[in-house]
Amino acid sequence: MRVAVPLEQCWHEVPGGTARTSIDLTTALSARPDVDVVGVAARHGAPPAPAWQPQVPVEHLALPRPLLYETWHGLGRPRVEAATGVVDLCHVVGGAIAPSRAPLVVTIHDLAFEHHPEMFTRHGLRFFRRALALTIERARMVFVPSRATLEDCVRAGIDRGRLRHVPWGVTVTEPSDADVQRVRAQYGIDADYVVMVGTLEPRKNLEGVLAAWHRLGRDDLHLVVVGPAGWGDAVDPSTLPPRLVRTGFVPLEDRDALYRGALASLYPSLLEGFGLPVLESMALGCPVVTSSGTSTEELVDGMQAELTELQPVLVVKSKETEALIIQVNKDQALADEKKAKVAKDEAAVKKIADEVQATVESIRLRAG
Repeated sequence: MRVAVPLEQCWHEVPGGTARTSIDLTTALSARPDVDVVGVAARHGAPPAPAWQPQVPVEHLALPRPLLYETWHGLGRPRVEAATGVVDLCHVVGGAIAPSRAPLVVTIHDLAFEHHPEMFTRHGLRFFRRALALTIERARMVFVPSRATLEDCVRAGIDRGRLRHVPWGVTVTEPSDADVQRVRAQYGIDADYVVMVGTLEPRKNLEGVLAAWHRLGRDDLHLVVVGPAGWGDAVDPSTLPPRLVRTGFVPLEDRDALYRGALASLYPSLLEGFGLPVLESMALGCPVVTSSGTSTEELVDGMQAELTELQPVLVVKSKETEALIIQVNKDQALADEKKAKVAKDEAAVKKIADEVQATVESIRLRAG
């Protein structure tokens, strides 16, 4: 069975979680002997950055990205088959909805633009609303990583019969004490620290974290912010703490070592479709502070029985900075304790591939 997966997100200036999920999914699918995966992208003169290079063959259409996205959403052309040849399924893992003669499956990560339209540009809103309309119109099946996103999709007009809840998995490395010391030296972290990981954009709530940090009054701690700059994340320089470390994008092994050495991981996002940094933190034994009322609360609730004795998880309202302060102070006591490790959730990645394969077979049988 031949499956086309648009992978244009890998060439974006900020690839983010959508590209990471696309790469992991296509890698897992391609490992199956009964699936032939081919990526699709716009015209490019060079491959994406090494960290974002797909592990499957990628065929390129003739148009550059801006024009390709406009014609995909406006004209329904060019079809992916213009680059790939005949395929049995097209699976869009977030982003622009690629037209295809084959049955369409779409992964919707979140509908943040519905909840917080003020955080998006006019062009961004038009793009995402058109993608949602095309998904409602064309998709045979829609995958979502959380029940929160599933319910958002139902409210948006996608009937439940087409929705499948498939939580994501994570693959983490096994950083040693030497790895932790290496990244501390590399990024200038000369004291205990708390880490916040993710692409910086308004819904990640960096302003709330900075407000909490000032109230914490802990000049002996670093706040380490890991991840590329996104959009709309500018903050007042006067609010920046003296021991703020912004690493920008880091390699996977550095990210995991930074989790491993942290007193706590902060992820008080205003809205998430899943919240990979929360799962990454737990998989590496790092205490987590995250938000209520979004999918990250759902995620930790589902893991609570297994994880509570291994590392604390505090769920707070994204505006309740006092709770964040209390947790960071409590986590100081954990610094000298051995942090238990949670087994890597590579099985969950395979489960996603199995779910996709089952869907492919189901759709093929219906089409036949």
